Amino acid sequence: MIDLLRDLFFDYTIRNVALGAAILGVVGGALGSFAILRRQGLFGDALAHATLPGVCVAFMLSGTKAPLVLLTGAALSAGLGALLILTIVSRTRIKQDAALGIVLSVFFGAGAVLITYIGGSGSGSQSGLDRFIFGQAATIVREDVVTMGILAALALLVVALLFKEFKLLSFDPAFAASLGFPVGRLNVLLTMLIVVAVIIGIQAVGVVLMAAMLIIPAAAARQWTDGLGMMLVISGLFGALSGVSGALISATGANLPTGPLIVLCATALLVLSLFLGRSQGFLWGWIGSRRNRREALRNSGPSMPHGGGAG
Repeated sequence: MIDLLRDLFFDYTIRNVALGAAILGVVGGALGSFAILRRQGLFGDALAHATLPGVCVAFMLSGTKAPLVLLTGAALSAGLGALLILTIVSRTRIKQDAALGIVLSVFFGAGAVLITYIGGSGSGSQSGLDRFIFGQAATIVREDVVTMGILAALALLVVALLFKEFKLLSFDPAFAASLGFPVGRLNVLLTMLIVVAVIIGIQAVGVVLMAAMLIIPAAAARQWTDGLGMMLVISGLFGALSGVSGALISATGANLPTGPLIVLCATALLVLSLFLGRSQGFLWGWIGSRRNRREALRNSGPSMPHGGGAG
């Protein structure tokens, strides 16, 4: 363990991967909390899959695999997918779950076709585009970490400035509309922030696993608190802990992929939270049930019979 911590501080690759994963965990956990509360857990999954054709098109137009170029294409494609989902839900009779499935399958199918086309053109073997499907955290360099940090800071700043509005939108959008809040614009803005989280994470965990980094830390944090502010903090901490833990385990030399390990670490925290969570964990719920049962038995104990003798 000491050797791993020493490598974390002195090894260039491990340090970048750990920092990038921690940044992803913080922003993914915080924004995933809103998605969970709005029953949009699979929204991030659809947006992550929607990035794939954007990555391919950006490569085809630029001829370069520079991360900034590819991530710009991913952002534009995911943004288009998000707006398409919102438009389908608001303008048609198609429900949100169906809209998510449509966008996810169509965009990912288009991305798979484009990757196959690029591979057949003779440049696919050098492009490395397939790493965006399952992630390749080892390719994260210092410039990527800086870019991820800037994007994450901007997203979290917007969340902090509009926390009350996002909170009201998450719990009672109809009441927010009655108060005059621009619910439609806030909904689009919150969706775009989730797009930012997806863009930060696809290089580390890929489009397939990105949804886990939005859902699992937030679901784990929900077991510990009933307050939204504290939930965002705990979710971000769980996400960062999962990212750093997965990066360190991957660095042990066992040749294990970093992205899946990050998700497995987050899952371990979720399982632990389901049992020990102070707010909704099984253990505290069982203790509370036993306490209430004993209290009920004590209050309904046998009472003294009323006098009715012959006198």
